[in-house]
Amino acid sequence: MAVEIRRAGIEDLDLLIAWRVEVLQEVFGLPAGGVPPELVEANRRYYREELATGGHVACFALLDGQLVGCGGVCIQREMPSPDNQSGINGYLMNIYTRTCWRGRGVGRAVVEWLVGQAHELGAGKVYLETTADGRPLYQAVGFADLPDIMKLEARP
Repeated sequence: MAVEIRRAGIEDLDLLIAWRVEVLQEVFGLPAGGVPPELVEANRRYYREELATGGHVACFALLDGQLVGCGGVCIQREMPSPDNQSGINGYLMNIYTRTCWRGRGVGRAVVEWLVGQAHELGAGKVYLETTADGRPLYQAVGFADLPDIMKLEARP
């Protein structure tokens, strides 16, 4: 059973939002209906703007014609540097496979497709954040930990 990857477009907005809500519920441990409406609307605005400008590439994964996973890559600019002369980077996010379909290569297919899209768009670096469950997949694809990265926690 081969994984098929389909690029998502603005015509898929409602489906993208439904999958984004599912991802947020799982990653943040939110109950069904636990994603605040304002966050849903903020994601809707993000997709409308970024899909139109090419700042985000999203996809769905299918097995036997059934949607089983999704993912996206944000295309961002940073100052060019020796390790990223283009100054373009890709930030993988929303990589998700429904639980009953895991272990069948869906996540890997999504990640490899998105990394390919990022590279086609000139990204010299590709980043991501991961959960403990996702770490083995990303390591198998070639991602490595960056010990020098820090994050400022959100302030009220």
